[in-house]
Amino acid sequence: MMESNATCQFVNFDFTHKFLPSVYVTVFTLGVIGNCLGLKSVYDNWKKMGNVNIFVLNLCLADILYLLTLPCLVVYYASNSEWIFGDVFCKVLRLCFCINLYGSIGFLTCISVYRYLGIVHTLRVKGRITAKHSVVIVSLVWFFVFLQCLPDMFFDKTSSNKTTCFDTTSDQHIREYLKYSIGRTVVGFGIPLLIMLCCYGHVAFTLMTKKDIDVILKLSCLRLVVVLTLLFSICFIPYHIFRNFNLATRISKLDGTCQKWYSNVYIANQVGNALACMNSAINPLVYLFNSDELLMKCFMRCRRGRQSPAVSCGGIILSDAKY
Repeated sequence: MMESNATCQFVNFDFTHKFLPSVYVTVFTLGVIGNCLGLKSVYDNWKKMGNVNIFVLNLCLADILYLLTLPCLVVYYASNSEWIFGDVFCKVLRLCFCINLYGSIGFLTCISVYRYLGIVHTLRVKGRITAKHSVVIVSLVWFFVFLQCLPDMFFDKTSSNKTTCFDTTSDQHIREYLKYSIGRTVVGFGIPLLIMLCCYGHVAFTLMTKKDIDVILKLSCLRLVVVLTLLFSICFIPYHIFRNFNLATRISKLDGTCQKWYSNVYIANQVGNALACMNSAINPLVYLFNSDELLMKCFMRCRRGRQSPAVSCGGIILSDAKY
């Protein structure tokens, strides 16, 4: 059903003002606790850090960068979207979210590629990938993430009276922003997703066809696949779909066309925003499940009395430290 123009222009923000503050408070609490424990784990095992853990450390730093901005968003949405921190800080805050989101995707992709190389091409890469290589890759990830997020700073982020902080931009520049958003989705999300699917598809095939692979290694890969699947399914996919869909409906309304279900798209977009910020609270699972020491303890308890744990688990820490 087509809606009248007056009805079309009306947006009910009650859901946003009730839903987002509670989500941000929860994410901030869990995220701060989880990432602090993650930093402590990295510090305690600094000398044993492998190449993968360099990406884990930067993933943790990206999360903390965004978590520090959440109290301001809680104040904003709890105050019925009354922005009091100025135009510059609004842009900085939205930039931090963008950097966290695509930085997380970038570092998770790097972890996936390293796991793929360590399992499928073990002999080819053994001893050839050093910590220096990982540091260079981390620097490139930060550079490209900042490069793809920087254009967002040049779009209007506040209303004319500076009392609203847009997570996208004003209606005046919405058409250009949709093009930018689609490009950012393809480069920052679509390509990494394709890389991860290829990597873990090949890893799964290798694990199923090779019987001489250590059980611990198989479980190590499985747990990481589960966490990454959880992250992409819950946090990243809905965000990108509903974000671009919502931008398209805004343009449609500006052109005088409105459907009754447009309001549902707006609500879905806000849920997508909340799910995207949850990656800062879910990412610590990567720190936890990247530790083979924890898995080995559980595995050895299960096999206690049946055979020597040293035989079953030997080499996995060395493998994790190198890859």
